[in-house]
Amino acid sequence: MADTDTAYVRDLAEQLRERYPDLISAERDLALLRARLAIVTTHIHSTDYDLTARRALAQALNLPEPAQEKPHGH
Repeated sequence: MADTDTAYVRDLAEQLRERYPDLISAERDLALLRARLAIVTTHIHSTDYDLTARRALAQALNLPEPAQEKPHGH
């Protein structure tokens, strides 16, 4: 049964590649953009970098701003 399912999925994937190559290309581009957005979001919320710069980056990209950092000792 698993072999039949695997073959079926493989056949469907091949049909998709043949009929809609632009869709496959767009999916790859979207995956790349999602990965880059994840990197930028991690940077924005990392306290290793200047808060003002992180806020400006978030605002420029229309992303949620980083939370206000608590002063040390509190």
